[in-house]
Amino acid sequence: MSMDVPSESEAEGRGGRRGARRGRREGPVQIEQPAFRRIFNPYAPMRAISDDELESIHIASLQVLEEIGIDFLLPEACDRLKAAGASVDGQRVRFERALIEERIKTIPSSFTLHARNPERSVGVGGTEIVVCQVASTPNVSDLAGGRRVGNRVDFQNLIKLGQSLNAIHAFGGYPVEPVDIHASIRHLEALRDILTMSDKTLHAYSLGRERIEDGIEMVRIARGVSRAQLEREPSLFSIINSSSPLRLDYPMLQGVITMAEAGQPTVITPFTLAGAMAPVTIAGALVEQNAEALAGLAFSQIVRPGAPVAYGGFTSNVDMKSGAPAFGTPEYMKAALVGGQLARRYNIPYRSSNANAANVPDAQAAWESIFSLWGAVMGGVNILKHACGWMEGGLCASYEKMVMDADTIGMLAEFLTPLVVDDSTLALDAIRDVGPGGHFFGTAHTQERFKTAFFSPMVSDWRNFESWQEAGSPDALTRSDILARRLLAEYEAPPMDPAIREELDAFVAKRIEEGGAPTDF
Repeated sequence: MSMDVPSESEAEGRGGRRGARRGRREGPVQIEQPAFRRIFNPYAPMRAISDDELESIHIASLQVLEEIGIDFLLPEACDRLKAAGASVDGQRVRFERALIEERIKTIPSSFTLHARNPERSVGVGGTEIVVCQVASTPNVSDLAGGRRVGNRVDFQNLIKLGQSLNAIHAFGGYPVEPVDIHASIRHLEALRDILTMSDKTLHAYSLGRERIEDGIEMVRIARGVSRAQLEREPSLFSIINSSSPLRLDYPMLQGVITMAEAGQPTVITPFTLAGAMAPVTIAGALVEQNAEALAGLAFSQIVRPGAPVAYGGFTSNVDMKSGAPAFGTPEYMKAALVGGQLARRYNIPYRSSNANAANVPDAQAAWESIFSLWGAVMGGVNILKHACGWMEGGLCASYEKMVMDADTIGMLAEFLTPLVVDDSTLALDAIRDVGPGGHFFGTAHTQERFKTAFFSPMVSDWRNFESWQEAGSPDALTRSDILARRLLAEYEAPPMDPAIREELDAFVAKRIEEGGAPTDF
């Protein structure tokens, strides 16, 4: 089943049914969230290891590429690599370290990712953090409907939430896979939904050349710009996952080629799980991560020197008792910190993630997400993937967790806002007026700042126990469910020029009639 948007009264009845069973009597939830804003990190990134230790990981990864090599499963890629000076034996490609080090020098240290609404454009690199919605989950869940397979109705609802939640800057993929749309045309329908239901930046999947070419053209139409302007102004990004260990498959490589040729950014992200697809030690897993990332980064520059690209870190560990991936662990945090150090060594933007392995939005989900966020932010993250809504190690997108995470991102953004220390904030006049033994609630200094003095979360409930109990004891999950439904009920699509919408629809119809994209990977 998929979630329909109920009326406000229905939302509070269905979404808060646990509270209702306790006799919940609270009124409508008021949605107050900070305005959409770009986030910058004023703090110096944390160094998890010394410069010498970092260099040893760099040298070891170059040794892997030079002696062991990496498989490129696309003949066109092998031909390009051979022409650039790499050693190619069938699908196995080996790189001399000088080739890697020389090629990655042309990667830009930062770039702007342009949205169809210029006020939603963001920067990638430096100290800026781009917050992305959860992506690529096969399942979806909410309090009323439970867990279910991805579908278009839920997909569209999650896009509406991603547009409505100001903490989210970008769509990092499909928040849930709409499997009721045939795979050959899914990208056309899904990207059209994102482009028409949101005006934020977005991602297209590198599942072969055709899907990327379609995505580039659809973004060009939606922005109303020429192909030449689009190539000067990156407007679409894609995640390139290596097939660890030490392999890049042909749909992903076609994506690298097509995106680089069009001047659009890719994020080279090995998915290295220590103990499964990578050595069981975090240092060894980071060597493999770095080798795979460097190979993909260098290849992007062989295709087009200066093409925007980012270094992706997604190394974590597995539960050695079950083999299940674990996220938000101490090992994940350490890997995120070192991944950031490596990206800074190469002067390349850095991608990390907010991840957890909890099965429901509970305390485990909260603490694992906070650990993930802390590792990413203190590691100097620029692209924060899966920031809102990720559950079950990436197997499920949660409506309630999306709201919870957006609240956390809002608090994080406030934490990253530099503290102001001046005559006004030192408040000596207020302290003088109150003197010993008084209180500051009624002072002019407090009253002037009453509404902006502190960050006010959407979900947190700061009533005392008695008033909370009197209201029906609503917990955070119940409140998040109500907020999600209110946001959906109040959603308004951003404006789009009718001529642009007509051109976009005509392109989609034409490509659907042509059969879309191949599915035989």
